[in-house]
Amino acid sequence: MLHHISFGVSNIERSALFYDAVLAPLGYVRVWEDMSSGADDQAVGYGIPGGGDKFAIKLRPEGQPPPGSGFHLAFAAPNRRAVADFHKAALEKCGRDNGGPGLRAAYGPNYYAAFVIDPDGHAIEAVFNLSG
Repeated sequence: MLHHISFGVSNIERSALFYDAVLAPLGYVRVWEDMSSGADDQAVGYGIPGGGDKFAIKLRPEGQPPPGSGFHLAFAAPNRRAVADFHKAALEKCGRDNGGPGLRAAYGPNYYAAFVIDPDGHAIEAVFNLSG
């Protein structure tokens, strides 16, 4: 259903380092970037290697607040280890814990996820879910 999504961030360099680290264990990489120093429209796009972007971060130095409670973005993970590595990388790169790696039985018997808040306050998740 979704083609892509983007987040506004207040510091593009910090956010790019954060997303480079947290998305790598999930198999996602920078697929494009426009990091022209001093430009107001700096951005970085992420996706699978060799593909187009499905997620982007865009510099919004005026500090727009992230969406409120109830909104989060879940990234697909290839396995449980990737979920744990996503969570660990987030905490190492100025993210905040919002639910450590583990099974979430309320979402299904095989729903394994971790939740974090990025440096700008966006709620993100990595999930590995084997259908029963």
